[in-house]
Amino acid sequence: MPATSQPQPSDRRGRRRTYRLVAGSAVLATAGALAAALPADAHEGTHSKPRPSRYQDVQLLSFNDLHGNLEPPSGSSGRVTELQADGTTKTIDAGGVEYLATHLREARKGNAYSVTAAGGDMVGASPLISGLFHDEPTIEALNKLDLDVTSVGNHEFDEGARELGRLQNGGCHPTDGCYNGKKFRGADFPYLAANVLNEKSGKPILKPYWVWKKKDVKIGFIGVTLEDTPGVVSAEGVKGLKFKDEVETINKYAKVLQKQGVKSIVALIHEGGLPASGAYNYNCDSPGAGAGISGPIVDIAKNVTPAVDALVTGHTHAAYACTIPDPSGKPRTVTSAASFGRLYTDTTLTYDRYTGDIARTAVKSANHVVTRTVAKAPDMTELISRWNTLAAPIGNRAIGYISADVPNTGTESPMGDLIADAQLWYGKKLDADTDLALMNPGGVRAGLTYAAKGAEGDGVVTYAEGFTVQPFSNTVNLQSFTGAQLIQVLKEQVSGTNASAPKILQPSSDLTYTLDLTKAGADRVVADSVKVDGVAVDPAATYRVATNSFLAGGGDGFPTLGQGTNDLVGADDLSALEQYLLANSSAAGPIAPPATNRITIVQ
Repeated sequence: MPATSQPQPSDRRGRRRTYRLVAGSAVLATAGALAAALPADAHEGTHSKPRPSRYQDVQLLSFNDLHGNLEPPSGSSGRVTELQADGTTKTIDAGGVEYLATHLREARKGNAYSVTAAGGDMVGASPLISGLFHDEPTIEALNKLDLDVTSVGNHEFDEGARELGRLQNGGCHPTDGCYNGKKFRGADFPYLAANVLNEKSGKPILKPYWVWKKKDVKIGFIGVTLEDTPGVVSAEGVKGLKFKDEVETINKYAKVLQKQGVKSIVALIHEGGLPASGAYNYNCDSPGAGAGISGPIVDIAKNVTPAVDALVTGHTHAAYACTIPDPSGKPRTVTSAASFGRLYTDTTLTYDRYTGDIARTAVKSANHVVTRTVAKAPDMTELISRWNTLAAPIGNRAIGYISADVPNTGTESPMGDLIADAQLWYGKKLDADTDLALMNPGGVRAGLTYAAKGAEGDGVVTYAEGFTVQPFSNTVNLQSFTGAQLIQVLKEQVSGTNASAPKILQPSSDLTYTLDLTKAGADRVVADSVKVDGVAVDPAATYRVATNSFLAGGGDGFPTLGQGTNDLVGADDLSALEQYLLANSSAAGPIAPPATNRITIVQ
């Protein structure tokens, strides 16, 4: 929605707010629509002072998977697709907290009952401006956005539970100390981790739920992350933790809230679905409730207790506002606002003061684009400028040159191939017998854009841009595998835990094979097509493989990669990319995007 003026930030920034409630506007159900869907108001009569009406619309604003993207994301990561009335699509530039703040503040106007929640991954895999400072800038921005509550996501565990506790409670980083000599104050909002338990105590490491209250209206929030978090986070990040089933946990705490008299409940779930269309405004209820969406969230939504009135989800970076039937067959709203702050969701929950529950017949929800055509929020501009000043000496350094955009899209992406080539090149420096490299697609967080982002000039790759692509500080690891193990690794891309959602490893230039998508499971990898340097892989031979430390530990559903021998640990993966670009590109001879012809795909 357009904004013509910039609301001023709260005047209570000098102290920690006690989860204050903010006023704003929402997409409200009209009195006539409610009258048709809901029982008549029982408060009618003559009173010296009018009682509140039976029904109160509560605005729920939500977003997910921000990943520390304070500045507008570049390339395809900074655009959304909009479906037009004639069936065509167009792309819209979106994202950036300067614009997100404006949109949220405008959306809240005129609504005395408004709460803002998030679905996890607010931090982690962040660009340099946030990641360099252990995501303190993002927590500061979320405080200014008046976020009320969020679930944890898998990336909240990138630096372990102790660091997550610091983000919640404040204090200076144990290694890097205080930035600008100021003690970090922590999050003004609660992180919820109902299904993340301390292995020793068996208790949640953070609050499992939180109750929002405004006068006589109260809504409970339960926060969980995906049970498979240990499979997508480094082992060190989840050490000493146990992750429980999402449905079981939500149902457990729904009962706890009900016993406390809280009957209106929202689940914040860092797990998601995949709509049939990539357009943010696609109707995933056409032709029937939830018919246009698949993925883990569908089964979760169908099994979470009917006591939960709405599900705010994330993790898949997809956009949807669907209704999926609960176990009783009643439709229930399930939403996700894509990622990187490009969208926010506006949901109207109609609270029944008689029952204390949400009248689900009146729930309405829609995603809205965080356009960049509105005024920037001055407090966010100041925040970005302040942290960029600290990051500039490191971030502005040139580390290479490209001749065109290097996108991170597609089954085999140019950016993924470029990283794999860099790791092969670096691996050969460590051990000349290195044969190939494999890169996990989830570790390629962005592409490289040819157009200059700042004053560096077109085609220049800065350290900050490289950091955005590879922010995890994984090391480059060398391991030895038999040819049979190498083929098994490739089969694990499309089988086991990856059968329903394949994770196609990005190969270095000397590895080629055929992926036959007309087949099922492991058979989709055509074993006799796998070649290294044009020669068929010998199952009995030994191959030296470069990966990052996450994959070398068997992460992302690749247990065979955790069985390598003769481990050799090198420098961090971004350093490998930097060294490769510096050695193989120049202003006069920029590197071209790889052709992505290493995997032959049969469909």
